Amino acid sequence: MLKKILAIAAVALALPVIAVAQKFGTVDVNAIFTAMPETTAAQNQLQEASKKYEGEFTKLQEEINKKIQEYQGLAKDTPESIKERRQQEIQELGQKVDTFRNTASQDLERQQQQLMAPIQQKLSDAIKAVGQEGGYTFIFENGIPVFAGSDVTDVTTAVKAKLGLK
Repeated sequence: MLKKILAIAAVALALPVIAVAQKFGTVDVNAIFTAMPETTAAQNQLQEASKKYEGEFTKLQEEINKKIQEYQGLAKDTPESIKERRQQEIQELGQKVDTFRNTASQDLERQQQQLMAPIQQKLSDAIKAVGQEGGYTFIFENGIPVFAGSDVTDVTTAVKAKLGLK
């Protein structure tokens, strides 16, 4: 009976120690993400696509500006039906510009998601691997925890090492 009481007391005393023995870490995801060469390559691809869209947008803007100048240069005695047709052309070009702008924006957003998703997954996998190898209970992204005590370890360096980054 005394042994059972001592065993129960030992377990009761050990529970707080087990709870305190958890291991926490932090990681600066943004620093790692920007250091990854894949991120730079993806950003370069997005910039190239953006430049192509900007070039096409400039052509459309020049076209609409030319039509506006032609309309403004019409003689005062120009028939009303011709003026209305030119106004209609300008409005249609304006709609074409708006449609192009929206389509280009959506396409760039889609490309960004497609290019960044595998990079984010690779980073997430590296963080998980460091967490498992280091026996961490939680790893927080830098800036999110309100309090970080002295027993929290910054694992950014370990994640960078896992990804082969300096």
